[in-house]
Amino acid sequence: MMKPESLRAHLVGRVPDLKHNPDRLMVFIDNGTMRSTAAPGLSFEYTYTLNLIFTDFGGHPDTIAIALFDWLRVNQRELMENLDRVEDSVRFEADILDNSKVDLSIRLPLTERVIVNALDDGSLQVNHPPEPSFDEPAIPSPVTVIRSSTGDVLATWTAP
Repeated sequence: MMKPESLRAHLVGRVPDLKHNPDRLMVFIDNGTMRSTAAPGLSFEYTYTLNLIFTDFGGHPDTIAIALFDWLRVNQRELMENLDRVEDSVRFEADILDNSKVDLSIRLPLTERVIVNALDDGSLQVNHPPEPSFDEPAIPSPVTVIRSSTGDVLATWTAP
């Protein structure tokens, strides 16, 4: 499975609290299934719930949400576009530890396709294709998240 590590790297690169201490982000895969059809070939799909746990998080939760939706827009787009899924697809819980820190758990239903092709020599080639893209290619551009009430910069990164 490729998406958990991809999302972890994305969040660590964009959320300031995680840049300084990436071990405060724990990643778990829950309720996983592997689905295949009776079609010729061995291709299949992983389906699972990804549970992200941010411990002792002292930053603003908007920085996590914006970075998360930035990743979802490319890697699990239907969680934002499919009206049947968008309402409850990204779930969270928070334990407020004190006035400045929380433990935050975010749960995402993810899928990953795995394409398996038989080669002429009898070996199998495994490919994890990217999600279908429906946008025109974008030019990388800087993103800055600013708290409107104070003007404080909460996070910065370059969007793909």
